[in-house]
Amino acid sequence: ETLAESGGGSVQSGGSLRLSCASSLFTYQRYCMAWYRQAPGQEREWLTSIHTDGTTTYAQSVKGRFTTSQDAGEGTLFLQMDSLEPEDTAIYYCAGGIWDACGSRRDFGYWGRGTQVTVSS
Repeated sequence: ETLAESGGGSVQSGGSLRLSCASSLFTYQRYCMAWYRQAPGQEREWLTSIHTDGTTTYAQSVKGRFTTSQDAGEGTLFLQMDSLEPEDTAIYYCAGGIWDACGSRRDFGYWGRGTQVTVSS
């Protein structure tokens, strides 16, 4: 299965970006999609998950600023990022699993290559 992120770039503090992830996982009836990020020298951090039925969960670090959504018909996952801060600078990845529910699962088997987001002060 394939996942491909796009939409990264450079933005000033307080700005917004919208990431997209085109994926073949949307052809399945049940799936869980997620966004992660990895800053230099840090571990990969889970940000948010969304299930087939639209149920979403968020990490506290991005809750209220980031919103994930999906257009299953177009096979695309989105991450709307608002009020960006320099600490949000990282490579952003989408990930997916063919599961009946997201729950607290983080063992995603499918990953994109990532897209760079840089936030300057």
